[in-house]
Order: sequence, then structure tokens, then C-alpha cells
Amino acid sequence: MHKKSVIAVMIVSLSAMLYGGAQNGMDIDPPIASVIPKVDTVHGDIRVDDYFWLRDRTAPAVLVYLSAENEYTRSMMLDTEGLQDSIYAEMVARIEETDMSVPVRRDDYYYYSRTEKGKEYPVYCRKKGSPDSAEQVLIDLNELCSGHAYIELGAYEVSPDNRYLAYSIDTTGSERYTLFFRDLQRNVLLSDHVENVDDQVAWANDNLTVYYTVLDDARRPFRLYRHTLGKDVDQDRMIYHEKDDAFWLDISKTRSERFLLMVSGSHTTTEVFYADAEDPSGHFSLIRPRETDVEYYIEHRDTIFYVFTNDGAPNFKLMEVSVNDPAPGNWREIVPHRDAVLLEGFDVFENYTVLYERERGLKKIRIMGAGSDIDYYVDFPEPTYYLDPGDNPEFTTDLLRFEYSSLVTPKTIFDYNMGTRVRDLKKQYRVLGAYDPALYRVERLYAPADDGVPIPISLVYRKDLKKYGGNPLLLMGYGAYGWSYEPYFSSNRLSLLDRGFVYAIAHVRGGGEMGKSWHEQGQFLRKMNTFRDFIACAKYLVHEGYTTTGSLVISGGSAGGLLIGAVINMEPGLFKAAVADVPFVDVINTMLDPSIPLTVVEYTELGSPFDEKFYWYMKSYSPYDNVEARRYPHMLVTAAFNDPRVGYWEPAKWTAKIRALKTDDNLLILKTNMDAGHGGSSGRYAELRDLAFEYSFVLKVLGIAP
Repeated sequence: MHKKSVIAVMIVSLSAMLYGGAQNGMDIDPPIASVIPKVDTVHGDIRVDDYFWLRDRTAPAVLVYLSAENEYTRSMMLDTEGLQDSIYAEMVARIEETDMSVPVRRDDYYYYSRTEKGKEYPVYCRKKGSPDSAEQVLIDLNELCSGHAYIELGAYEVSPDNRYLAYSIDTTGSERYTLFFRDLQRNVLLSDHVENVDDQVAWANDNLTVYYTVLDDARRPFRLYRHTLGKDVDQDRMIYHEKDDAFWLDISKTRSERFLLMVSGSHTTTEVFYADAEDPSGHFSLIRPRETDVEYYIEHRDTIFYVFTNDGAPNFKLMEVSVNDPAPGNWREIVPHRDAVLLEGFDVFENYTVLYERERGLKKIRIMGAGSDIDYYVDFPEPTYYLDPGDNPEFTTDLLRFEYSSLVTPKTIFDYNMGTRVRDLKKQYRVLGAYDPALYRVERLYAPADDGVPIPISLVYRKDLKKYGGNPLLLMGYGAYGWSYEPYFSSNRLSLLDRGFVYAIAHVRGGGEMGKSWHEQGQFLRKMNTFRDFIACAKYLVHEGYTTTGSLVISGGSAGGLLIGAVINMEPGLFKAAVADVPFVDVINTMLDPSIPLTVVEYTELGSPFDEKFYWYMKSYSPYDNVEARRYPHMLVTAAFNDPRVGYWEPAKWTAKIRALKTDDNLLILKTNMDAGHGGSSGRYAELRDLAFEYSFVLKVLGIAP
């Protein structure tokens, strides 16, 4: 390995740019970060962090280093530029570039968004009276993005009388939004605006009062404020201050529009305050004080609060209580806890209650009548699928909108009549070209984990693919926070499937696919189950002939990047290549620093490293701390300079350490987006460019690329 200083890296990078070395096909040596040790002692463990200096985002040397890494990445992928263009063109050719969402009715208006060919961002609009009336443009993100490389729409809430729009914009990827207000009747932007807010707001019913939350230095929504349109924001009154660093605030409104709800919550605990939406100066009352590991959430109908809670019910249950005295001693159970069924959420309408359940990893919709004996499930035809509630703002309606798809069925929007049980297909998003779902096979497999627990795997591939033929396979995983990795449709995936790939999702423990216990078995001092499960799935797919170790690529992002980092340390020879997107890999250093956004919140998922038993357990799997002199797979690592969730320095440090220690000649590249946050590029075409780059990397290292 060539040991270069930061200055040498800068010279290499600048030489390539000035004299055309990379453009002429000459190799650029990989950047090697300077070693500037930082020594700490925790629980008697002497920790030396050679690359701590990369965390200083204001240091010129850091910017030079990241630029050199990007130049090296560009050089190493130069031979795939034609392939990247081809894959990008394939992806664009499959989508309706000029398209429109299904309008959502609210009162006498129909709200929707649309896209235009060649433009990165959607335009948000509405029509009054009918979907065929004249269009009114509310927000055009393409115009708002002028002068910015990134834009993200946060809050988007219309006042109860449909006159005013409150919306928030982030133009850096930092997830710090600015809140604006527009008078839709006069089509003018009001002078009121608020900096440093979260992405949620709620209107009181006077149509002038708005509640919003502001962020602390760790990007935590920690204070709730009330603003009146037309008044100076400096006069806004603080309603609540959440002082516990592990908790954050949410503000919302019941679908009935009767109550405002403020939720203070962590990953494991919540408490809910409510206020009368008719009284803009009203007082927020607490329903139940927080109790460790007890979550509850509220909806409303008539004189009843409906309470969705895990109190004594790990998979949640549904209860009800009078709005006149909602103390927990008065709660009455209406849907009991079930060991085999996870109650994931619920919606309340004037005449129906809708439950979103998950059984054996699959979502279900259950419809219950209000004051009637209606109680049934909506049927779905495929063995594995994805569904999600749509936008359902109206309280008085028989229609439930939901989205359905599967690994082979494109996104489909239904309006389901809960009374007649008839579903109305509103739209199935087209896949342009010669896509035929009958050419593909979907399977649901179960891999035995080390402790015998069956781990679900969802996979899709072309029917003409033969097993035991060394097929390339992309295995995805996440496994954290009880979040379920859904088997949804993506037309972009066809660029791999039609090149002979198997696409698979490992539904490992730590996620929520198989209920609350599935999450609990992959958190705290059982986090290693997440990694062992993923390895078990990979080995099972090889054993069953879907792929070979020489054709197996793995991928994950954020907490899924932690998964990728851990398993390549544990079983580096099992995988041909790995893609780690904005990976959470510097676990110990991050968890020891409460000033980093979300660190304290993570204590309720992984534990606190200030507790010795958690410290040593985290260190046993932390990818950065377990890098050793060994062979590693081909690796593509991505980072985002403005990422508030996983600091860019985590993937940068990890890459630098692996490059310094690895004993192979496999490709290792770091690609840092200097203008984005955790979710990557914000524009739809830019996002496809990023994905085409990742697919080209996979094809290149597997020897499939031309």
C-alpha cells in the first residue's frame, strides 16, 4: 500500500484533473488518509482512533481528502460510464416522465401532484369542484430549487378552510426546514416564515393558528410553538419543552379535526397531550404520563378516544375511553393482544375502524364497523406483497385508499368501499416497454438461523433462470428499529433481473416483519442475531443453488449499512462484493458522543455505551472497530456531506481504515455526495443516476459489465 499524506493525495487528485490522467485511462492511486491518532480510555479500554480528524467538516484537508476519494472513484469507474448511461436510459425509459398522482378529495377540492418530462421535481396542485376543473398550482419544487443542488418538501398542510398552505423546505439535506405560508386565495407568499423547524405542522380550526416544532443542536424536535398568521414569529409562544434528550416531539391532528395531538416519544416510550382544535389558545392536557417501554397513540370519533398501545401487549392492542375522562384506569379493551399477529397501526373514520395487521410477515387490512357487527379482512391475491394506507384525509367517507404492489406487480392505487367491499382501481403505474410480470417468479423461503429460527427471504427472478448455474444475486437487508423491509415493486430492478440476477430480501431479526418479538430479538444485547441471520440467509441461498459465493453481492443502507459492515468482518469470504449506503459503521465513537444527532435516541435501540456491558457488546460488532488485516470483498461505500443521521465521516473513516489494512487487490471506492443528506440526491433523475452507478459497480466487479 502507498502511504500518502493528505497533501500527496491532493497532488494526485489535482494532477489527474489538470493533466487528464484519469481521462486518458491512467490509474490514480487510492487516497490514503493521514494517521493522526486520537486516544481515549473507556471502561479500561484504550481506544486509538487514527482517523478522527476526518470529522472536522470545516477543515480544508477534509474537503481535499473527500474530493480525492471522489476523483479516485470516478477514475476506477471510468470504464463503466457507457454502462451507467445505458442503465440510466433503461430506467428512464420505463417510467411515465410526465405523470400525475391520483387526486385526493378534501372538502370541495382535489389535491394531487404531477411531474413533467425533463424536470427533477413534482409540482403540487389542486382543482376545485371536480378533477376536470381548472388547475391551481400550489408549489412547484422545480422553481423553489433554483440556486440549490438539493430540495426536500417537509410539511405540506392546508388550513381547514383550504385557504392557506403551510409548507417547509430543506435545501441542504440537513433535515432542518424553513416553514413558509401561502395565501392560496390571493396566490401570494406571506411574510411569515420560521427557520430551523421539523417537517410537521398542525392547524387549529380558526384557520390562522399553526403549531410547529423547532430543532435543538442534535436535530431533535424539542420545543412546540404556536404561531398566528400575520404576527411576528418572534412573538410565537412556546407551548412545550421536551427536556429529555432521548425524546422528540410530534404534532398532528385527529382525522375528525376535533383535537390537536402532541406526542413526546422515544423508540420505546410515548406520552400524548391533546387540545381542543376549536380553541386556538387552548391548553394541552396529558392523557397518560410516560412509563418506560409503554407506547400509546390516540385517534378520535364522537365522544371516544381510541388508544393503540403495547401496555401489557407486545404486539399492541386497541382500547377506547371517553374523551371526558381519558385516564388510563378507564381504558376498555376492544381488540385484544394476539401472540401471532402484530397490530401495526389503525385509522378511524366516522363509521369504520381500520386495523393494519401483520401475520407471518405479511400485512393485512381489517375493517370493523362503528356500532355494528362488521368485521372482515380485505383479500389479496399474491403470496408475498406490499401494501400501505394511502392519503385518507376525510373523516366522513366509506372509501379507504391504499397502495398495493409486489415484487412483480407495479404500484397500484385502490379506493376500497368499506360498506360494499368493492375495490375501485384508480391507477396502476405503468412500466413502459415490454414488461411482462408473467416472465418472473416470486418466492418466499425460510433459512434456518444458527439457533434454528426460520428467517424469511423474499426473492424474485426470471422464470428462465436455472438454479446451480452461478447466478448473480443481490441480497438486501436492514434489521433495525422494528422497521419491516417490504417486498415492493421497482421497475429499476429490472435492469438487474433482465441481466440474469436474483434479487432477494433477508427479513432478519431487528426488523418488525414477524412481530414485536422479532424486533426485540435483534436489539440491545441480542443485536448479533441480525448479523448471524443475514449470514444464514446468504449461506442458504448458496446451498440451495440460487447463487455462489463468487456471484453474491450484498447491500444495505444506514442501519442496513451497519449490517453490511458487520457481516463482511464476520464472513468476508462469503461475499463477492458489498454496497454500503450511508452506513452507520462507527458505532462506538458515535454512541459515546451525545452531541451527534440521534445518538441519545439510539440508546433505546442499541443501549448506552456508558454502561460497560453494552460498551463491550457494541465493540464486538462495530464495523469500524473490527477492521483487521484480512481480505475484503469488492466494496462501494457512499456518504452524504450534509447527512444529519449518519455523519459523512463514518463511511469515510471506515473506508480509510479498510484501505490501510486490507490484504487484497479488490476494488474499494468511496463516493460522497457533497450536496445531499441521508436520503441521497433529491431529484428523481439524479436518484436514477446514483442507482445506475451502483448497478454498474455491481456488474463491473462480477465481470458482467462490457
